[in-house]
Amino acid sequence: MAEAGDNRGQGRALWPALRHGFRRRCPNCGTGGVFKGYLSVRDHCPVCEEALYHQRADDGPAYLTILIVGHVMAPLILGVYAALRPDPLIMASVFSVGTVALSLYLLPRLKGMMIAFQWAKRMHGFGPDPVEGEMEMPALGDEAAAE
Repeated sequence: MAEAGDNRGQGRALWPALRHGFRRRCPNCGTGGVFKGYLSVRDHCPVCEEALYHQRADDGPAYLTILIVGHVMAPLILGVYAALRPDPLIMASVFSVGTVALSLYLLPRLKGMMIAFQWAKRMHGFGPDPVEGEMEMPALGDEAAAE
């Protein structure tokens, strides 16, 4: 199924996976696309068939995007205002467009990196398959059905 980077007994390489994630590619093979839309994650890589449905990026990419964009744009706004003193309407227009553009650029890339990080650290189901004969945890409510 997923042979390209599948070394079950060892850790997976973090930095190559993060580079693949930033490029919005599969963290396993680096070739197949992770997204089927702007932010919709595919269930499996189209090239190596690595399962991607385990990912739990949730709100992390949005928080990172806000953090990065805020730390980039705030000094720029301050520097431009201190140096040039532009008309407030022009400054608000230019920096609003810049903020939205940078946010739209970073959001899918940071989500790809978060998925790649989870894959590299074997989090949320990206780990090895359960060993045969190993007991799985029962689902909630199965105890009553077993009695």
